[in-house]
Amino acid sequence: MTAREKIHELVDALPESEMEPVLDFVVSRSSDPLLRALAAAPEDDEPWTEEDQAALDDSRAEVAAGARLIPLEEIKRRHDIA
Repeated sequence: MTAREKIHELVDALPESEMEPVLDFVVSRSSDPLLRALAAAPEDDEPWTEEDQAALDDSRAEVAAGARLIPLEEIKRRHDIA
């Protein structure tokens, strides 16, 4: 079974109440050039390095030590982003 056939089968099984969000998703994917570019981009195949791990460990340690985090909603509000 192809991916298209699987999608059709899944969509056909959805209740009508779920159709609008699915339609919105499909339309947004087909009309947004950024989303199309991201979908077509190759998978990141760079290996995880010791430097990457050290940076992650440092950031987790900062959070554990009480570093002040700014919630995404606050950043959006500050920069007037919807």
